[in-house]
Amino acid sequence: MKNLIENINKTFDHRIRLGIMSVLMVNEFADFNMLKELLGVTDGNLASHAKALEAENYIAIEKQFIGKKPNTRYMTTKLGRKAFQDHIEALEKLIQKGI
Repeated sequence: MKNLIENINKTFDHRIRLGIMSVLMVNEFADFNMLKELLGVTDGNLASHAKALEAENYIAIEKQFIGKKPNTRYMTTKLGRKAFQDHIEALEKLIQKGI
């Protein structure tokens, strides 16, 4: 029998990373303040978890200025979308097996 948890991705184990990816899967992009407000996290928590996702090449981070204010926005990469979809499918299979 195939191991039911082998496709569960440890990168998404933390609730903040799971939240970032969930928001980005249904939005083309999200900026720093939007994610911070939606997830109810501190600046440092959001930044460190976003960097972890970026290190895996699951999200891209774009920094720009809007007027004179800095703006950071995040979007999923093709690899990130696939990894997250695989993770969700693995969780669904685990739930369906009733374990």
